[in-house]
Amino acid sequence: MKKFTYLAVFEKSETGFGVYFPDVPGCISCGDDFDHALRMAKEALGLHLYGMERDGDSMPERTDAMPEIGPGDLAVSVSVYPDLVREEIRSRREKTTITIPRWLKIEAEAEGLNFSRLLEAALKERLGIAS
Repeated sequence: MKKFTYLAVFEKSETGFGVYFPDVPGCISCGDDFDHALRMAKEALGLHLYGMERDGDSMPERTDAMPEIGPGDLAVSVSVYPDLVREEIRSRREKTTITIPRWLKIEAEAEGLNFSRLLEAALKERLGIAS
């Protein structure tokens, strides 16, 4: 499984930490405290690299150059696994609005049917996708 690791700079502020990745332009995040900022930095890096991959961009080179940091700031390596990020995004549930006749909705609700499960099963069957 691929793993990408980049240096993140955590800049202390009055409200927590701002985070940026010197080797990944445009990838920024923040958090209320260091732990929150680290979680958000991992999420931001994963999503940023996912978007780059989806757009056909090459992954940024890691330079390992130590940026200048101020007092109270931290430089920390942050790692993400793009395969896990991709699968999590692919598997997210999405809300979809459908329109059916009122009488059919009433009948289905009376039977206790779950519209989401029923639609998912029907779509998988129609597309020939095994559960």
